[in-house]
Amino acid sequence: MNTLDNPVLQVLKDYQAAVFAKDVNAFVALYDREVRIFDMWGAWSYEDVASWRQMVEGWFGSLGTERVIVDFSDVQTSVAGELAVAHAFVNYKAVDTNGAALRSMDNRLSLALRQAGGGWKIVHQHTSSPIETGTAQVLFRR
Repeated sequence: MNTLDNPVLQVLKDYQAAVFAKDVNAFVALYDREVRIFDMWGAWSYEDVASWRQMVEGWFGSLGTERVIVDFSDVQTSVAGELAVAHAFVNYKAVDTNGAALRSMDNRLSLALRQAGGGWKIVHQHTSSPIETGTAQVLFRR
């Protein structure tokens, strides 16, 4: 399956590129103005793209000279008319200026997208990681 057959895959490619470039505008442009995001870090939810932008600015700004490589695996999508859903496993790997891995973590990602203005926008995003039953510790490795 390629991005011509499935435009949702292009959104994921654009997500990867924007994160690696630490391009706040390109990253936020993937989202609908009224997006609702259930993120793993800090806030219970983000209720619009403006609040999401603040989080993204903080994330990218905290990286200094580091970059983050995003790798999606086991991507599954379903497109029906102007709506689509996608879910995948995602690995976020921080690298230094030489490309050496510094740290990484795995998450689960679910997206709901809507076609708007000739492209697709994320209207809902949910990230999670399982919690180990005995210790209540988050599992960041798949």
